[in-house]
Amino acid sequence: MGLPPSMPEMEAAQPLGQDPSFGQPVQSPLLSQFRATMKTKRYELRDIYDHVVEFSGDQHGSRFIQTKLETANSEERERVFRELQSNLIPLMTDVFGNYVIQKFFEHGDQTQKKILANAMKGKVITLSYQPYGCRVVQKALDHVLVDQQASLVNELQNSVVELVKDQNGNHVIQKAIEQCPSPMIEFIVTSMRGQVHQLSIHSYGCRVVQRCLEKPDLPIKSLILAELIDCVQTMVPDQYGNYVVQHIVTHDDGPCKQAVLLHVSNHAELLSRHKYASNVVEKCIQNSDDAYRRNLVRALDSSNKQRPENEILVGLVKDQYGNYVIQKLLDTLCEADYLTFVDILHPAIVSAKRSSPNNKQVPAVEGKMDRFPYSRRADSSLGLASYQPNSKGYPLPLQGSHQYPASHFAPAVNHTPPSPPLTVQGYQTPVTNCITNDSAIGTPMGATGTLTAPVSRFS
Repeated sequence: MGLPPSMPEMEAAQPLGQDPSFGQPVQSPLLSQFRATMKTKRYELRDIYDHVVEFSGDQHGSRFIQTKLETANSEERERVFRELQSNLIPLMTDVFGNYVIQKFFEHGDQTQKKILANAMKGKVITLSYQPYGCRVVQKALDHVLVDQQASLVNELQNSVVELVKDQNGNHVIQKAIEQCPSPMIEFIVTSMRGQVHQLSIHSYGCRVVQRCLEKPDLPIKSLILAELIDCVQTMVPDQYGNYVVQHIVTHDDGPCKQAVLLHVSNHAELLSRHKYASNVVEKCIQNSDDAYRRNLVRALDSSNKQRPENEILVGLVKDQYGNYVIQKLLDTLCEADYLTFVDILHPAIVSAKRSSPNNKQVPAVEGKMDRFPYSRRADSSLGLASYQPNSKGYPLPLQGSHQYPASHFAPAVNHTPPSPPLTVQGYQTPVTNCITNDSAIGTPMGATGTLTAPVSRFS
């Protein structure tokens, strides 16, 4: 733990192109002439020799050098690089100079890249905290050889958590996870042990946890999932934690994903109306299978029938967040389940249009209700008829037999499906571990809660 190293350690206290006595900008006649004529005169790199450092610290000069380095021959690049060598660290932390250094990592030869990497030794942590230096470190990790990557990354070992929480440093840690071999960055996960939950609900930490979950060959990724499995319920409605939960659903196929799917299926209506949790519901719909989606529809339909006037479905269709969940179901259901769900939705759409004729969400949902030709419904004999555990064992919201009659799928004049007999218990599960405001949904463990008005998705 500790504060980031101070910038004077980086030999960058004096900005490029300033008089050390008065702090006033100093501009050579060549740079002044360049700025005045750059739109009317064609310049080449050879025209600025002996002024490369000065040009690198200037907005227009830096852009000129970057453009020319992309097509320069090896001799031109070498001449420019030799001029820069004595000012590498100040340039790395300069608002314009850092881009020139990055260009050498992209277009320089291996010798030049090695010189740059060696110049960074002992300064990687300090550079990582600096807004421009952190970009150079990231570019270096993109382009240097593996042994040079190891040399740079090893300097981060004693400052992982501090860097993860830093607005600049977190990008360096993310890049290390993305670009370095898994054995090289195992220390990052180890350093996070015992703090994964707190980092997952941190504005910068959540990004690092997501990169770890994306790494397919990270052997100790199980340490992260083991810490998260007991926290997913509180993370689903969190403004940062929900992104980590979405990554669990997308990149995991084990117990942690099962826990998320079960929680979502048991509280689908409530979570679908929440600003952040609704994103998790959509991701669960997208990354599950037909059996899970089918039973999610069944749970919503069963709960809807126990409330007057299609209250649940009407509410979701009109809700600023819930309507996206309905749309995601319409986008992903298999044909038979889709046709059945459309029949279930028709009365809710009619009620929603009647009660809120100017609601913008209703037309968006209605626009997704013609994915398959209506004429095919008369031949459909499937629908929500079979509810067997799926091949991956995803938890199903409600178990039991439920058979829709064939007439349920025939085109009806008023589009109102009959009320089939239900042999399963209705959706009356008390809400646990969810918060009733913007930061979470529901009440503490073991208590019951009611949904408050959701905040604006765009607030």
